[in-house]
Amino acid sequence: MNKNKIDQIFTIWQEENPHPKTELIYSNNYTLLVAVVLSAQSTDIGVNKATKALFKIADTPEKMLKLGEDGLKKHINTIGLYNGKAKNVIALSEILVKKFNSEIPQDFETLQSLPGVGRKTANVVLNCAFGKPTIAVDTHVFRVSNRIGFVKEKDVLKTELALLKKIPKKWMTHAHHWLILHGRYICQARKPKCEECKISEFCEKNL
Repeated sequence: MNKNKIDQIFTIWQEENPHPKTELIYSNNYTLLVAVVLSAQSTDIGVNKATKALFKIADTPEKMLKLGEDGLKKHINTIGLYNGKAKNVIALSEILVKKFNSEIPQDFETLQSLPGVGRKTANVVLNCAFGKPTIAVDTHVFRVSNRIGFVKEKDVLKTELALLKKIPKKWMTHAHHWLILHGRYICQARKPKCEECKISEFCEKNL
């Protein structure tokens, strides 16, 4: 798909939703990081239910360490893979306190070095917390960007790198939010709602 088409699609998405944001609920950069770590292979809705009470008592690395791994597990045991996630959250909280004065690092490599923080998580945090023009490729972004024809790639990393080249810079701050929301509510995996789609005239429909 050429950049003119891509520009028109993002123009439509911006008109529909000028200020898209993550559907994860958080109160500061630390709770954002924890929420994103917990959201791996889980739904935002499920994470929000679990963290509603958690973040009232543990919204800093120090408070999370005081709660401890067993205490954390009790709050997040409705989330998939919660044992491993609890271990990672406690480990990354300890590192944040010891090495970073409890602040969230603002560079990709350092963020990704934290336990439980992969490429997607680091990109989400950099974008949502610090407004950096990153593309976090989850299942929705991967499906939508390849299905509608932004890119034609076979894996997540190649899709991310291709999107960074193809998407005009003016859209980059909100690009992955628009893609996620389009995939979550319109361009769904099994039954895309093409009749409701506002960008259907531009879509290359690689179904």
